[in-house]
Amino acid sequence: MKKLVTIIAALMCVTCLFAAPKAKKSKKSKKADAIKVGIINNPPSESGYRAANVKDMETVFSKANGYEVKTYYSLKNDEQLNAASQFITEGVDYILLSAAATDGWDSVLKNAKRAGIKVFLFDRMINVSEDLYEAAVVSDMANQGDTAVAWLKAQNLKEYNVIHIQGAMGSDAQIGRTAALDAEFAKGTMKKVVQQTATWDEAEAKKIVESVINSGEKFNVIYAENDGMAKGAVAALDEAGITHGVKGDVIIMGFDCNKWALRELKAGNWNYDGQCSPFQAAVIEGMIKSGKVPSKKVISEEKGFDAKKLTDADIDTYGLGD
Repeated sequence: MKKLVTIIAALMCVTCLFAAPKAKKSKKSKKADAIKVGIINNPPSESGYRAANVKDMETVFSKANGYEVKTYYSLKNDEQLNAASQFITEGVDYILLSAAATDGWDSVLKNAKRAGIKVFLFDRMINVSEDLYEAAVVSDMANQGDTAVAWLKAQNLKEYNVIHIQGAMGSDAQIGRTAALDAEFAKGTMKKVVQQTATWDEAEAKKIVESVINSGEKFNVIYAENDGMAKGAVAALDEAGITHGVKGDVIIMGFDCNKWALRELKAGNWNYDGQCSPFQAAVIEGMIKSGKVPSKKVISEEKGFDAKKLTDADIDTYGLGD
């Protein structure tokens, strides 16, 4: 009988030994249920638009919502490419990409596809085969440029002498917002006083306009490819005592529709602002959760705003930030 009790006790000890690690395994498996996402984007400091875009992505793709998220922010394409390669090595499930430049992504996205990693583009398109990404949730940057230039032509100015301040060269936003204006320069309907990149930077835009002012060359339009650069341009005008806006000598055009920029429109200090929606995260999450991609390219609905028609309701509805 003693022998039997000893054997039973020994068996119970063995059972306990094997049962203990089971709980650990279950804990690991719970962690593995998180969807691993690598987000590659421009830094939030780039602009008010980008700050809103980054916040939207990080809010939707959060730990609380069941995601294990890695983020990488850079304005340099080569740094973004390295980050994407690292995410592939780490074995994420999805890569969400807003590329700094449209070219150079083929090889990395082919590696992602071979690894079974699904890629979603947001905000901007890139020059790769459609089979290398699941879907693109983007703005139509060319349409933004077309809409802005159509508005400018409708002002029926006697002459168009344009300071054109470009964003980061080679980005989808720069290419799209530049194209329509370039077409007018080529036709001779508008004069290119200067066309120069400020890489989305307010201080650089101010320097460009200061240089033109100091040269004495005549201009009556500033077409800046984001609100921050338009703000820098206006600072240069103010320092030089040059009037601008609805009743001024220089037409001011920006893009992105930050609330502070729309307030400048409402006050009559600026003339036009082109909308660029930063909210793509929920659309992408819907595709990830459902496993269904309704369209290869989902275009955000956007419009342009004229200072003479802008309302407080428009600022509340479409303005970004505070």
